[in-house]
Amino acid sequence: MPEGSRPAFPWLLVAASLILTALLGYTLFVGYLPAKHRIARLERELRDLYAREADLQTKLAASDQRQSARDTEFVSAVAERDAIARRLEDLQREMSTSRARRP
Repeated sequence: MPEGSRPAFPWLLVAASLILTALLGYTLFVGYLPAKHRIARLERELRDLYAREADLQTKLAASDQRQSARDTEFVSAVAERDAIARRLEDLQREMSTSRARRP
């Protein structure tokens, strides 16, 4: 190398570094931050959804309990109706036998 000449500056390396820096900045500000905000929004939505599910589970349990009480009342009412029907049949039989005995 002659003493007066300087080595060539690596412009290709500088340009590649600038492009890499630009891509990193684009990824960080255009890709990462909106994704982070979207994740936070989805987490809030998920918490709301879990709260709604818990509320619906509570309502479902209460509804099941009311339905169970209605079923119990229905079975009791059917048994009472059947007992009254049997009693009525017995009374009608007694009445018919009583009328048959009277001359």
